[in-house]
Amino acid sequence: MDKHSPIAAALAQVGSRLKRIRTHRNVTLSALAEATGISKSTLSRLESGQRRPSLELLLPISQAHQVPLDELVGAPEVGDPRIRHTPRVRNGRTVVPLTTQPGPLQAWKSVIPAEQNRPELCTHDGYEWLYVLSGRLRLIVANHDLVMEPGEAAEFDTRLPHWFGATGESPVEVLNLFGRQGERMHVRAKPRSRNSDGKDLTDGHGAV
Repeated sequence: MDKHSPIAAALAQVGSRLKRIRTHRNVTLSALAEATGISKSTLSRLESGQRRPSLELLLPISQAHQVPLDELVGAPEVGDPRIRHTPRVRNGRTVVPLTTQPGPLQAWKSVIPAEQNRPELCTHDGYEWLYVLSGRLRLIVANHDLVMEPGEAAEFDTRLPHWFGATGESPVEVLNLFGRQGERMHVRAKPRSRNSDGKDLTDGHGAV
């Protein structure tokens, strides 16, 4: 690597940046070694520039200090990060891709018309997170039947029967994150309570 390149220059500053963050937080090398599992001598050499920084070393330090990794590295600026998104229509819904690179996580914004309010449950591999931007969203996951308001979020394993759409009152705007790996379902909203006749005992609004 060219020693005059932006990357080499950023790496050369990592040691002094690590020491500055640690001393600013009044953390000793011994305490940081205990928190990270990295030896005190290795940490000392890293801060003095005698040890080349690596992800294996920087990730535990980042976690111990609770700071983003790029704050430790001081990564050089890159090109314009803005995404030139093009809306698409899929199954009657307008979707806007918010990620451009292939990978295990993809982000979209979806606009669901009011008339798409009839549940059609499906299952597939993966994991999904969603956040309601505007409108009221109806979400069904397994035996959970929820109505979510703007500002509420949910996440669930897509191998469970699920569907989400409008309540029929107005369009809904949603942010979606899709992951490949399914995990245990966790929805940050309260399911509707029903009595023995199947009628709602609440107004059906979820709560974060």
